[in-house]
Parts: sequence; structure tokens; C-alpha cells
Amino acid sequence: GGRSRRGIARAPDRSDHSNFQVPGIDIVDLSLTQDQQNIREAILKHCSRFTDDYWLERDRDAVFPHDFHKSIAEAGWLGIAMPESVGGAGLGITEAAIMMQAVAESGGGMAAASSIHGPVFSLEPIARFGTQDQQQRMIPPILTGEQKMCFAVTEPNAGLDTTRLSTRAERCDGGYRVNGEKIWITNAHVADKMMLLARTTALDQVKRKTDGLSLFFTDLDRSTIEHRLIPKMGRHAVGSNMLFINDLLIPEADRIGAEGDGFRIILHGLNPERILLAAEAIGLGRVAIQRAARYARERIVFDRPIGMNQGIQHPLAKCWAQVEAANLMVMKAATLFDKGQDCGVEANAGKYLAAEAGFEACHTAMLTLGGMGYAQEYHVERYLREVLIPRTAPVSPHMILNFLAEKVLELPRSY
Repeated sequence: GGRSRRGIARAPDRSDHSNFQVPGIDIVDLSLTQDQQNIREAILKHCSRFTDDYWLERDRDAVFPHDFHKSIAEAGWLGIAMPESVGGAGLGITEAAIMMQAVAESGGGMAAASSIHGPVFSLEPIARFGTQDQQQRMIPPILTGEQKMCFAVTEPNAGLDTTRLSTRAERCDGGYRVNGEKIWITNAHVADKMMLLARTTALDQVKRKTDGLSLFFTDLDRSTIEHRLIPKMGRHAVGSNMLFINDLLIPEADRIGAEGDGFRIILHGLNPERILLAAEAIGLGRVAIQRAARYARERIVFDRPIGMNQGIQHPLAKCWAQVEAANLMVMKAATLFDKGQDCGVEANAGKYLAAEAGFEACHTAMLTLGGMGYAQEYHVERYLREVLIPRTAPVSPHMILNFLAEKVLELPRSY
């Protein structure tokens, strides 16, 4: 079957096997193109330079993996889904998902993926809605690794109800004065730039609650922004932060799109974010299953490898089936996005399925290793801690089920 340069599946040519084709139904080729397979293999080879012990050490010392980030940037991978006009590869979210899946699958898990996740999708608002000057000024330094960025949306008292953000950006000479708080901001402690969503018109002064929010890409000025790292369960190498913003001045040239259009602009990045997180959960599930299966082949108890026991085989085989099935939904969502078609249902379903399957795979891997599964040196306990991130963020499984019930089953909205 053929695919376009961007990896979108076309109806495969089955002219030599027409007797196998049902009239009116296309046979879908679900395999990767050669170019996509090359991306996967290149990333796995690149990441092999950063061993399990490297990631275990980063988990212990909680230091950002600067050398990993630098190597990925220098190899040109950060711009995989960015336009060629700004130094990107001009490929799609499909290829980005394949890349991020391989990064997690290499053993780097969410620490590796999260250290480079932001540039892969978070620059999308600039690429789509920024002026040409903004695109040339803002995007290349992130792709080359010269600058790092963070994505500052979530707030302590708003949660998933983004329209109730209280961070205010008030007009002043030459731009905006910003005050407020943000929470769970990944990499803010090492970032030079931030994508910031703030309210420019008070909620009680807009017709629709989605109006009045504006998006900025600006300097993370540490003279007016205090960060505090949040101690957490896993992914210690990639910090999560609270931000306290006090009279941050943002020039008008750093606003992306029209004032008040920030929520609409941000929406364009939500589905890619879900797709990439789901792909990373798949990668974690895969590496956990691989490690557990290898252990089960080598571990001898009662004069036989424990992998001979169906009590070991069946749970791992079930996890493999669930992970690979979830991957099909994730790649369907990515393909729809790259075609310019609505993929909200598929992106959310893929994120839900991948996170649940990835979690069960990591948990089952830990059980397969028994007591050694609890030991850091075997790494699966790290995978289990890290897979809870895509299971929880950027949207909880419960909210995804609410969304699917409303959009697919046409049930009354519950929130």
C-alpha cells in the first residue's frame, strides 16, 4: 500500500489480489512506511547511547538530561513536525508519534520523552497562528536547542476548567503586565521561554467564557517569575513547577494571534498532545513487556524458566495484545490529524486506551520480576511510576470517558 510523504495511508493497490477484496471496502495498510520505519530505527539507535543506567542516575539525582536534549536537538529531531521554513522536517504528528514512542520505548521512558516533548507539539500555535516574523524569531532557537521552553496553562484553582484561569494580562504601554500563578509546569526551572495563556478580559465581561483569553510566547523572566519544584512520585529528571508571576512585562509582539483568541488557538494543540502522550505510554508498555519477557526466559526456579508457566505467559501476552491494539487507535488519530480531519474522539480514545494498557503492562512486568521488580536496578519500578503520568495527564481517564459518552454515545453532558 502507498502513503504520501507525510505518512497518510492511501487505499493500497490490490489489483493482483482482487479476489480478496470486498467491493466498496478498502483494505487498510496498517504497517509503517519505509520512511516511518527508518525514523523509528534511527531514534532507537540514537537513544541507545543513553543507557538504562543513565536514566536511573538521572532519576536519582533529579538533574535535567541536558546532554540527551542537546543530542536530539543537534540531530534535528525536535523539529520533526515543524515547517521546513523554520528549520523543521515538515512531517506530521504521525511521524512525531512514532518518534516519541521510540524515545520512551528505548528505556528512557517519560523522563526522556518529557525532556523533548514540548517543542514537538507546543510550538504548533506559533506555526499555525503566528506572524512570519514570530515564526522566524521564536521557533528556530527552540529547535536547535539554543533555548528551552515550557507550556504554562494549568492553574491551582482552575484544573481542567481552562476558561476559569485567573492569571491576568492587563494592557500597559507597549504590551501587557501579567500577574498570577501556574502549576504543574514541566521544565519551567530550566526554560528560557514560555507559552503562556492568560486572561486579558475578565470572565464577567465576555459573552462566552471561552472569550477573553490570550496566548503569549515570551521570555521566562526570573526577576518577575518565581518557580518552585513540586516533589513528586516519578520522572525526577524532568521537574514540575509552580510559577508565581509578579508584574511580568510582555511586549505586544509576543502575543500569538488576536487578543482574546487564545483559547481557540490552544484547542488546536490539544489533540496532538493527547496523541503524543498516548504514543509515549505505548512505548513504556512495550519496553516493560520486553524486559519482563527477557527476565522470564532467563529466571530459573524449580529447574525451569519461569516463562514456561502460563501464569507468567498469559498476563504478558494479554498486555502485549492490549498495547498493540491501543497503538492502532493512536496511529488512527495521528493519521486523521495529519489529513486535517476531526480526530477528537480518536485522540482521546487513543490516550485512554494507551494509558490503561501501558499501566497494566508496567504493573504486570513488575509482578513478573517478583521482588526484583521492586528493585531500582531492574528499572520496571521506574516505568511503573512514570506510566502514571500519561494515565493522569493532560486529562484524566474519567474526563475522557465523559467526553466519549457525550460525543460518541450522545449522552447528556455530565459536567
